Amino acid sequence: MNLDRTNPEAAIAEAAKACSNWGRWGADDVLGTLNFLDAAKRREGAALVRRGVSFSLSQSFDMNGPQKGWRRRTNPVHTMLDTGTDAALGNQGFPHGIGGADDVIAMPLQCSTQWDGLGHIFDHGKAWNGRDAAETVTSDGDRVTGIEHMAPYVAGRGVLLDVGRVIGENGELPDGFAVTEEHLTATAEAHGVTVGRGDIVVVRTGQLSRTRRDGWGDYAGGPAPGLSFTTAGWLHTSAIAAIATDTWGFEVRPGEFDHAFQPLHQVAIPHIGLLIGEMWDPDALAEDCADDGVYEFWLAAAPLPITGAVGSPVNPIAVK
Repeated sequence: MNLDRTNPEAAIAEAAKACSNWGRWGADDVLGTLNFLDAAKRREGAALVRRGVSFSLSQSFDMNGPQKGWRRRTNPVHTMLDTGTDAALGNQGFPHGIGGADDVIAMPLQCSTQWDGLGHIFDHGKAWNGRDAAETVTSDGDRVTGIEHMAPYVAGRGVLLDVGRVIGENGELPDGFAVTEEHLTATAEAHGVTVGRGDIVVVRTGQLSRTRRDGWGDYAGGPAPGLSFTTAGWLHTSAIAAIATDTWGFEVRPGEFDHAFQPLHQVAIPHIGLLIGEMWDPDALAEDCADDGVYEFWLAAAPLPITGAVGSPVNPIAVK
């Protein structure tokens, strides 16, 4: 795809038409590309567990996170409702000396490691499968494609594409680096792994590693390496079930158009029906994959079944 930097509208329209999955799984579909992740694919993923070593691919959920308030996103606020102090002072009113602690957390659902649900992004007022966005997501939440529908299904064969290690320098891609289909294919070949139908793909750019070293800076919304808009065709034809990155916005920032905001999202979510993960932490997994040369694994990454939510925190677990 040759991009005209001055005309994002035309590029988005062209890609949306070429990559549309509207109607592919029926008019009532609420799963999008998760339909590719079937029972056979889960059995294939489960068979990859050999050593039994596991990795969390989640960042922390605490006040020390990257959020700065953009789009009213804040870091999690964790508050204790009952504490050991309360128990020791006998303030809890329980019998025979039993005491306990309880807590609550308040946070935007997309403030740390998370999935973008199918109701998260629209294209010209249209949601996934061609639905009217105004009727799909209201003040009551996503009344049709709420992320709770996906909760039972996001587990299967995971594949790490460590583009930062293969293409970058010292394991990292610079901010503004557009990861193309060619980069993804070259990385898969370097890892000796295939990517295809029903896979959950994790792309490591190395930006999170750099952020750990240099501080949050503009991690939540600023410049970043990420997928090129030109990967829309690959995201469609590869028939992957889901894809996640270690960056805030999944796609390259600044973008490849002069005046645009998240144009790949505008194609991938409402037209392809693709489940997209952001701010994942694949660093420990990537080190292990580099050590043993195995870049495929069992991956369980269920969203919280929050009724009507358009996104969800997640603690992805990779098992090798």
